[in-house]
Amino acid sequence: MDQPALARRLGLRDAVAIGLAAMIGAGVFAAFAPAAEAAGAGLLVGLAIAAFVAFANASSTAQLAARYPESGGAYRYGRERLGEWPGFLAGWSFVIGKTASCAAMAITFAAYLAPVEWQRPLAVTAVIVLAAVNLRGITRTARAATVIVIGVLLVLGLVVVAGVTTVFGGAASAAGAAGGDSLFGAGLFDQGWLGILQSAGLLFFAFAGYARIATLGEEVREPAHTIPRAVGIALGIAVVVYAAVGAAALVALGADRLAASVAPLVDVVGAAGWQWAQPIVRVGAAVAALGALLALIAGIGRTSLAMARDGELPRPLARVHPRFQVPHIAEIAVALVIIVLVITVDLRGAIGFSSFGVLLYYFVANVAAITQPARERRVPRALSVAGAVGCLVLVATLPLVSLAAGVGVLAVGALIRLVVRGVRSRRGPRGGRA
Repeated sequence: MDQPALARRLGLRDAVAIGLAAMIGAGVFAAFAPAAEAAGAGLLVGLAIAAFVAFANASSTAQLAARYPESGGAYRYGRERLGEWPGFLAGWSFVIGKTASCAAMAITFAAYLAPVEWQRPLAVTAVIVLAAVNLRGITRTARAATVIVIGVLLVLGLVVVAGVTTVFGGAASAAGAAGGDSLFGAGLFDQGWLGILQSAGLLFFAFAGYARIATLGEEVREPAHTIPRAVGIALGIAVVVYAAVGAAALVALGADRLAASVAPLVDVVGAAGWQWAQPIVRVGAAVAALGALLALIAGIGRTSLAMARDGELPRPLARVHPRFQVPHIAEIAVALVIIVLVITVDLRGAIGFSSFGVLLYYFVANVAAITQPARERRVPRALSVAGAVGCLVLVATLPLVSLAAGVGVLAVGALIRLVVRGVRSRRGPRGGRA
């Protein structure tokens, strides 16, 4: 029996809020430390590269979403424009990459609030609660995302002001002075281009939330108009916020201290002598991580729904709840997998693995956009080409352990698909032998 379609309930403000909640989440509170470890002060150059690749990807995604306003994002685009295998690889990359992102969000949430021994139980609790919120309907998700984004932006504004005072307010330490020198050009290229590109790949983890808007395409009103605008607005805000926060962190701490920090934005306000603000930043980081986790569970659930409709994932994942009109089986399954990852993985490993999956996902999206005819194009084809090349370059420069894990999981997905298709080909349409 055909499953009911999802309901179009989201307007422009709702879509922007969900996209921002996915981007301005754990990434801005966690990704600058591993990026500084890779590139030192050059993380600012890496941030600019990641922002450009994200802009190219967002442009391709918005162009495709206007043509294919359905659940699934690049999975759907790859399948429609390039064929079943590219679509599957995009969808599988998204599901595994963003499931790892969810684990990173949950762990970051707990790391900012709880002592080590309580962090994983608290992270698991957060996953369960937010999955329950998503199961109540997409409008509940959008309302929660709006409240979270407003609160997080206020906290990040506090961090930026604190970082500025370390240089101009008389509270500068030796690290802050060194950070100020780095910000204005000294040491930007000390780690070389490989380190800078590796930092760009890690920082891309924090930009990728705009895809959530596209994966919710079946639930957006007037999608051909709303999705491109929402993607552009959400990404523009995120780029400005990330640039300000990254510069503030580098100025306040210096590259070495930033690289070693487990809670870098808390350390920024501490360097300014604002110890009173440290609990506020911890709460803000936790809330941001929850916002990103909320949006991500929704996005993964919709991609799983689209893949299950096409038989690429188990069919029960395509079921839509008759009252709340959400893919409830898919979201419950996603939550269970996230819980397993929360118990077993570390934060930095999750960030690198997530970047691998998401960059491949956007590579397929860019290639799909390149194939669109002139009448469907909203951006120059050259921008989609640049996005595809950028994704491959950033994947190639990720840490070796992230590459190995990503290639392994991608191969497992392809092998499972081959086996399942082989079994189905030997059966008739009713499940008997052909």
